[in-house]
Amino acid sequence: MTERRAILSGSTFEEQIGYARAVVDGDWVHVSGTTGFDYTTMTIPDDVVAQAEQCLRNIEAALAEAQCTFADVVRVRYLLPDRADFEPCWPVLRRCFGEIRPAATMLECGLSDPRMKIEIEVYARRRTG
Repeated sequence: MTERRAILSGSTFEEQIGYARAVVDGDWVHVSGTTGFDYTTMTIPDDVVAQAEQCLRNIEAALAEAQCTFADVVRVRYLLPDRADFEPCWPVLRRCFGEIRPAATMLECGLSDPRMKIEIEVYARRRTG
């Protein structure tokens, strides 16, 4: 039977909405759309680049709990309410994904809280052996 395990970050959103930060399903790790909230304080910076950096810290923590790193990411989705905010984030994103080159998509869409300027979702595959 394939291992299936939920990873929780402590975000109040997870409890209120009913989801996990990530789900490990065998070798696959599905990380939910992750915003720039600091989940320990439930605060979020105003700046989109600062939010992107916090998104990546949140994702990195979930990946680590799943015994993965950014090097294991195969797919990333960037969700932003304003596509003009995407390019300022590129240097931050390149630091994590520039060598890895996962498949990627950027979508302009509304997010659940007007303070949120970026949400990032990733899929990773754990290495075996």
